[in-house]
Order: sequence, then C-alpha cells, then structure tokens
Amino acid sequence: MRKRILDVSQKVSALHIAGAYSCLELVDTIYHSLMRRDAAGRSPDTFILSKGHGSMAQYAVLEEMGVISPDDLNLYCQPGGRLATHPDYGLPGIEASTGSLGHGLSLAVGMSLADNIQKQDRCVYTVLSDGELEEGSVWEMMMVAPSLGVKNVVAVVDLNDFQSLGQTSKILPNFYPVAEKIRAFGWEAAEVDGHSAAAVHAAVVNRRGDRPLMVAARTIKGKGVSYMENVPIWHYRSPNPQEYQQALTEIDRAYHG
Repeated sequence: MRKRILDVSQKVSALHIAGAYSCLELVDTIYHSLMRRDAAGRSPDTFILSKGHGSMAQYAVLEEMGVISPDDLNLYCQPGGRLATHPDYGLPGIEASTGSLGHGLSLAVGMSLADNIQKQDRCVYTVLSDGELEEGSVWEMMMVAPSLGVKNVVAVVDLNDFQSLGQTSKILPNFYPVAEKIRAFGWEAAEVDGHSAAAVHAAVVNRRGDRPLMVAARTIKGKGVSYMENVPIWHYRSPNPQEYQQALTEIDRAYHG
C-alpha cells in the first residue's frame, strides 16, 4: 500500500504522502482486524477518518479490500475522478466528509449516542492527527462523551509529533503528556507503537469497555522513506522522479528484504 500511494503521487503535483504513511498501519488495522465483518464482508461498525488529509491511507486500504476500484485511485484529484484530497461522504466506504479538522470525534460520539438510544450494536472508530487535537472542539467532545454514557467509540490519535509547519512538541509543548490528559477527561487511554498492528489491535481488544477509548499511537511522519521521515516539507508534496525511485527502493528493501 505504501508503494501504491507512491505510484499515485506521480500522477498529481502534490498529496499528503507523509501523513498517509504515518497513519497507514492504524487505518489498515482498524479495517482488517478490528471492524467486525459477516461472511459477505459487511460490517456493523463504522470508520471515520477525522484526519481527512490522510485520505490516501484510507483510499489505499479500501482499494486493497475491493471497495473502490484501481481506476478510482488512478484518477485521484484528476478530471473525471471521484476521489479528492479529503474523503467525501457518499463515495464507497466513506462514512463522513472530513478534513476540516476537529469534527470527526464529534461525529463518532454522535453516532454512538444514537446507537445507545436505538439499542444498536456498533463500534465507531476514528483516527485523528495530533495537530488536530489543538482544536477546541475535540476537547469539548472528550469532556462530553463519558458524561453521555458513550462507550462504543474508539479514537486513535496519529502521534507523529508533526503538523503542517513544524514539530508539535516544539510548537505546543504543553500538549504532552497526551494519555494523561485523555484519562483526566474520563476516557480510557492506551499508548502504543502506532506502526505495530499487533500493539494497536491489543490495545483495542483488551480495553475495559466501560468508557470510550482513545489510543495514543506513536508514529513517524513519512514512515518507510528516509528522506521523508520527520521532514515538514513532505506534509504536502509529491516526490520527483529521482525521489520516487529512491522511495521505491527503500520500501522494497524494508518489506521484501
């Protein structure tokens, strides 16, 4: 999927490649091993990518699952295509229009509250960015959710320590420690290696379940490509042909030896 995202980057002048690489394991783990599915592949659960600029990770996973077609992904942000920079509700596999940061958690909690009222069995998953947690609406919903008795929400924060213009821990050092603040708002919290599918899976399936869960997932922005890792300029650009070849070589070496 990293190679697929890299291939798409050669069709457009820019895409959020580094942010997609940091959350790819998170999105993949939610879709493939956390969301329940019946024999036909349908799930009673819902996923919202609150970090809408990480859409390439979601698109790559949905393509791998057969939900969207290779033609759809090949026409990303191109005339005649359906897939835009941010996910749009109504497209296959997309449950919410996101990208205006700070809204995904509220959507997830609202869905879960409706499920409680209607006695529906569903878990709502959402992935947020750490820069997104600077939005006040996130903390308002973190305060409200436990008070409403909402339990079936699992929020995963992509803690890559970078936002568009710099390092989060330097721009807003009081943001840390994250997990401690989450618990203070009445949530269950876990902190894990966000590039370990096993660690993310374990944090969710082993939760107590008596309150909403937020997983603080430590990640690396641009994970898998040396010149992208923790370099702010890769928040929004595409590799040139030489950079593309280097990235392809590094990804092949990392995953295939």
